[in-house]
Amino acid sequence: MSALHNRTGRMGGTLDLSIIIVNWNTSRMLQDCLASVFAGLDGRSAEVIVVDNASDDGSADMVRSDFPRVRLIENSENRGFAAANNQALEVASGKYLLLLNSDTLIHGVVLPASVAYMDAHTDVGVMGCRVLNGDGTLQPTCSQYPSLINLTLLTSGLWKLPWPGFLDRYQMRRWDRTDEREVDIVSGCYMMVRRAALDEVGPLDERFFFYGEETDWCRRFRAAGWKLRFAPVGEITHFGGGSVRRLDHVRDLMLTSATVMLHRKHGGMVSAISAWIILFAFNLSRAVFWSIAALFCRNDRTRRRRNHFLGLVRQIRKSWPAAKTASF
Repeated sequence: MSALHNRTGRMGGTLDLSIIIVNWNTSRMLQDCLASVFAGLDGRSAEVIVVDNASDDGSADMVRSDFPRVRLIENSENRGFAAANNQALEVASGKYLLLLNSDTLIHGVVLPASVAYMDAHTDVGVMGCRVLNGDGTLQPTCSQYPSLINLTLLTSGLWKLPWPGFLDRYQMRRWDRTDEREVDIVSGCYMMVRRAALDEVGPLDERFFFYGEETDWCRRFRAAGWKLRFAPVGEITHFGGGSVRRLDHVRDLMLTSATVMLHRKHGGMVSAISAWIILFAFNLSRAVFWSIAALFCRNDRTRRRRNHFLGLVRQIRKSWPAAKTASF
């Protein structure tokens, strides 16, 4: 039994909700996010915990000065998304734990409505709500597990075909998210977890530095018998890319590495190698396409896309998760 399991088992239930936000250099977005959180609590007893991963943009100072009610944990180095969330889970005391991205805005009464939903559905271990892009359009969060079939459908572009519906099974982009559904994966941008489920399954796997950790967690919750549910009880806005905008092609290397690690952990070496080949083939095809396009269309967008995928292909060996000492 883990230390986290012991601690949450003793402390749980003193508050309705613990809201956990991991931040890395998103001071302005974090400020707006926190303001929307406190405005949206609507009387619910809650605590807000911010874990700052060694930001250099004044994020921690902003939290201290503008939001004294927030419990701030400051790291001296960027420990990654999973490890930072685990730090907050270790000290959180809510009946439910909400993982919330720093580049989000809470709308209306989605927070108390989510708590009420979890209260009414005791077999649900994890739930997510409706998520919008910055322009108000629907963001297709919640999905199936990125199996080899689903990765093939995604990278081949077959999911774009209007028929049969099976081709859109992975990200379910044709679903308007207005009805309640059981799903494989709940997006980490807004992920509410029941404490009893956390106590049983344990914390996030810290081998996932950034990307993949919530997918692994969701698979473990399902394996333990908990339901994962999308419920349109309210909405948030998720702007996306807040902490990774400066990473360029490195972001996709990290995503590839996380996906391969998922397959290695849950499917074995053959599955991991197959996932890596699928993703390498996709990135190589994109590098070839955009390199040819750049010969005929010399605009900035084409050059950026060419450079992005060429950078990916040149460093693709770093995406194999065994190379843990390699620097992205």
